[in-house]
Amino acid sequence: MADSHLSREIQEQPAVLQTVLEREMEAVCSLAEQLRQRAPRAAPRYIVLAARGSSDNAARYGQYLLGAFNGFTAALATPSLYTLYRRPPSLVDALVIGVSQSGQSPDIVSVIAEGRSQGALTVAITNDTNSPLAQAAQTTLNLNAGPEYSLAATKTYTSSLMILAMLSAAWAGDSERLAALQRVPQWAAAVLEDLPRVLKIAERYRYMQACVVTGRGFNYATAFEIALKLKELTYTMAEPYSSADFQHGPVAIVEQGFPVLAVLPEGAAAPDMLAFLKSLQAREPELLVISSLDEALALAQSPLPLPAGIPEWLSPLLAILPGQMFALGLTLARGYDPDHPRGLRKVTLTR
Repeated sequence: MADSHLSREIQEQPAVLQTVLEREMEAVCSLAEQLRQRAPRAAPRYIVLAARGSSDNAARYGQYLLGAFNGFTAALATPSLYTLYRRPPSLVDALVIGVSQSGQSPDIVSVIAEGRSQGALTVAITNDTNSPLAQAAQTTLNLNAGPEYSLAATKTYTSSLMILAMLSAAWAGDSERLAALQRVPQWAAAVLEDLPRVLKIAERYRYMQACVVTGRGFNYATAFEIALKLKELTYTMAEPYSSADFQHGPVAIVEQGFPVLAVLPEGAAAPDMLAFLKSLQAREPELLVISSLDEALALAQSPLPLPAGIPEWLSPLLAILPGQMFALGLTLARGYDPDHPRGLRKVTLTR
């Protein structure tokens, strides 16, 4: 296995997730208590999440999580309204959360700054607690991921998911979900034991030019993040879809041998996803399936198993790992530098 920052940082994730749990739980619970104790007239009525890139995919997870378990409408911000058009919408009664590994991007900082100026409660989730984003927000939650040297985000992505999951569980006062979070590092370590096999599987796809990545519900975010990793590391035209959206037209592109990577953990979305994969069988696609379900894995030319028993709401923290490993393997199979994808910088300053 070729050594690289990307490979090491993928394998650091169990330790990083454990660190986040140990170091940030007090701050998360303190914020949750503040949110619960706010007077009814001062309590947030909806949530706006501002992010770009992998952090935006983490925010997609936050939309499902904070909606399903905390009862809030959660929307992704439209940063261009704050910067290019200078016409920010009203954020009165909002909780505005900025998610950014570097905390540097001016457009994300602008959303937080505008929210604060309008009297909204603002939170920064970042790996740099001295960054402009952290300075703009009233409360900062630290990703605790340590330096991330590879240009492709891995451990900062999963630590962002962990912070959002911790906040949701603590805000709801859900001791059962808080306890379940403690198992995530162990599950992550188990998934990563499969790294040598996944790297070998990726060699089969050396000449893949395009593919579709599908997930639904909590793992809609996972589909977007895996597709992003394949684009930025392997230069593959990887398109993310909800399995539901995919059936409204785009399914026409699937033909014999066309690669479809499906994220299918246990939970409410599983029956629909399984039926979707079975409906594709007549077209004879090339299926890569991330799942703990034997029936789903049996449909795949390339099965990528998960441990059994992971709650669906936590599965995005684990389901992304085979996707990261596959992207690393395909990068190596094609002879590309996994730490320096062409044309990219670690910190992208969009306005």
